[in-house]
Amino acid sequence: MKVTVVGAGGNVGSTVAFAIAERDFAKEVVMVDIEKKEGDKTFYPSKGRALDQWETSPISGFDTRLNGTVDYEDTKDSDVCVITAGIPRRPGMSRDDLLEINSNIVESVTKELIKHSPDTIIIVVSNPLDVMSYVAHTASKLDSKKVMGMAGILDTARYRAFLAQELDISPKDIQALLMGGHGDTMVPLPRYTTVAGIPVTQLIEKDKLDAIVERTKKGGGEIVGLMGTSAWYAPGAAAAQMVEAIMLDQNRVFPVAAKLDGEYGINDLFLGVPVKLGHGGIKEIIEVDLNEEEQHLLDSSAKAVRSTLDEFKKLMEDK
Repeated sequence: MKVTVVGAGGNVGSTVAFAIAERDFAKEVVMVDIEKKEGDKTFYPSKGRALDQWETSPISGFDTRLNGTVDYEDTKDSDVCVITAGIPRRPGMSRDDLLEINSNIVESVTKELIKHSPDTIIIVVSNPLDVMSYVAHTASKLDSKKVMGMAGILDTARYRAFLAQELDISPKDIQALLMGGHGDTMVPLPRYTTVAGIPVTQLIEKDKLDAIVERTKKGGGEIVGLMGTSAWYAPGAAAAQMVEAIMLDQNRVFPVAAKLDGEYGINDLFLGVPVKLGHGGIKEIIEVDLNEEEQHLLDSSAKAVRSTLDEFKKLMEDK
């Protein structure tokens, strides 16, 4: 089993690769990135990070080989490809600001991957996530069940972590669901949040729960404000969990950015929804019952994502 991670010379990509290696289910992880030139020197970040990570294998006890490269030929016959390539979000920069630069990068990377692995499954991590998933789908011409974005698992993890901190309990006992776009318009669903089967609304006051929901929506921005760049540990772990579910055919139910064609009354849009994830990618898009308020929030989130998608389409027309 072979996985490729593009953008692996950066923090997110290298964390994805390392998280996959430590889980020890893949035979090989190929770490791809461009070379870096500084003056008369040339550096190879993906090769260096791959070597550094491989040297931990005797300590961590994994067999997965990590190979860094700048050549897409080395990605041939990858079962799953994770795209993290693109510029990170910086203070004061919205995800939409990344649109033009990252769409060009994701389109180019996707075509290179498909050239060498025409039957692969693609997981997009690059921002703005929902639209970049659309870009990868269009560029790859793959079935929509084989292209998805990593968003909901990360957002849900943040939500669960904040709840665990507030309630002083293990995050392992918290199950939660978030839907919608990746960003400020995401839709946390307290009605579908439980602690060991107990509705979270019975354990925490509404004002505190509302505050946690708002913190979750701005979770990425909080990290940017603290570090001056985007997060990488949690996004990397989230993407690795998706890869594992697919390659081991686990049939895990996760929220991911999936292409909707009528589900939830939404068409031709990648949006965060719960799916069954296993061999072949998305096996099923799960439609949960939403009340009027929840559906309104999801529709509003879809509207915001579509606005960004329309900007992308206009950029393509103007080229």
